[in-house]
Amino acid sequence: MRMPTTAAGRPVPASEGWLAWASGLPQRLAALPQRLAGLPPRLRRLPQRLAALARRSPALAREHWLLTALLAVGLVLRVATQIAYRPALFYIDSMKYLFGAYPGNDPPGYQILIRPLLAVADPSFLAGLQHVLGLAMAVVLYVVLQRRGAPSWLAALATAPILLDGYQLQIEQTIMPDVMFEACIVAGLAALLWQPRPRTALVIAGGLALGASATARQVGEILILPALAYLLVAIPGWRRRLTQGAILCAAFALPILVYCSVALAVTGHFRLSYAGTNEFYGRLVLAVDCQKLALPADERALCPSHTRAVQLGIDGLEHNPASPLRRYQAAHPGTFAAAVSGFNRRLLRQDPAAAAAAIGRDALKLFAVERVTAAGDGPISRWQFQRGYPLYPNPLYASAITEQVVAKAGRQFGGGSPAVTVPLASFLRGYQLGGGYTPGPLLAFATLAGLAGTLSLARRRATTGQRDAARACLLTFTSAVAILLVSDAFEFSWRYQLPALVTLPPAAALAITALFTHRREAPPRQPATVPAPGSQARLD
Repeated sequence: MRMPTTAAGRPVPASEGWLAWASGLPQRLAALPQRLAGLPPRLRRLPQRLAALARRSPALAREHWLLTALLAVGLVLRVATQIAYRPALFYIDSMKYLFGAYPGNDPPGYQILIRPLLAVADPSFLAGLQHVLGLAMAVVLYVVLQRRGAPSWLAALATAPILLDGYQLQIEQTIMPDVMFEACIVAGLAALLWQPRPRTALVIAGGLALGASATARQVGEILILPALAYLLVAIPGWRRRLTQGAILCAAFALPILVYCSVALAVTGHFRLSYAGTNEFYGRLVLAVDCQKLALPADERALCPSHTRAVQLGIDGLEHNPASPLRRYQAAHPGTFAAAVSGFNRRLLRQDPAAAAAAIGRDALKLFAVERVTAAGDGPISRWQFQRGYPLYPNPLYASAITEQVVAKAGRQFGGGSPAVTVPLASFLRGYQLGGGYTPGPLLAFATLAGLAGTLSLARRRATTGQRDAARACLLTFTSAVAILLVSDAFEFSWRYQLPALVTLPPAAALAITALFTHRREAPPRQPATVPAPGSQARLD
């Protein structure tokens, strides 16, 4: 990008460039109504465009046959899941979103989203909508990968995990915020990657989508860092980088600030949730043997034996009413938060290597050949299909999921009592446990490929297409690493590994595109020459 120069050929000072940009802002704002006025005609033309797309559907299906086949199988699996478990699957956390249980424990984005839907439909509609989102995420990823140069077969294979993974199917049928979280990630990545050099509108859309992910799961806050890193390498010129980075940060912060401002007015607390300190307690107590450390007398009650910590696991340490954390909270409600924060800092300061090693071991579980429950982990069975309707009669928190609870949801929102179609449920369980999930070694390959594709940005000899694919790989790969590592820092759960399905395979596809395709730029086409009148073409 050439720097603007004066008439004498000297570069324009950066301050003057900013002033020139600011001086033109009123004209651009004045032109905004005219641009908005052009939207109604475009909206009126939308039915014709959709009709034209419908007419082209058979040809598109033949052209993109591999994606069509994967979508068909994914659709059949989702229909079977919808029929097998009615009205939907409920986990203990579902009570937060359906009935507002334990307010403030989780970000409220999912609850805000489903509230108007449940006002007009029952939970089975919500589960069906989540299945549609699963299919839509695959289509969006496919289109984005093709726009970044990936071959159609490679782009289609990158969507197979999200379409066919049994754990993805199970979470789509469950009233939980994970599908919303994944959809926000896909939408944000798609907006930023839609063009090699994203325009301001795309930066705003990407920032809003990624920021909204934090209102579904608070760990989404980390996604601002990969997005900023991507703009740094994708946008030329430091002034544009700073401008677009500031716009991205503002858009990312907007959905978070809107909710936190409302929370401040209603509750007096400016926050998405208050669970961060408690969540880190379980990780540290399980990783560090606090019995061997020097602790103040008033914090000793927070320290269980290592055997007891392993029995409870991170989830039990944080939520089980019998855990030291919950007993301390009941005995010291006024000083609870400060005491737990100090306890966490003490454990982390005295043995940071143990905490880091525990997080590293959990991160490597994603690549295991078989999916199992390790000591201290939450049971993987929570995220597996069961032959009967899954219930949780023994409370993990202060409540449980029983037939009466599901029936209450059926009376309040519609959908009836819990029901299961046993043959379909047995088929889905056999499919999932018999290999119907993304293999760990495949995800390990995708991780290594994503790393190689990101590092390929340092190559001196690369075509434009290769560099565009490498930049896109940087965004998807670093987003995967950030969201998975931050999740593992608090607690390992196979549920928290699901964002890998929408980030690591696309990163691998982009890496392969950057490393092994676009080896040579296509030579520029020469314009056709027209013979002069009266001349005769010469044949050699």
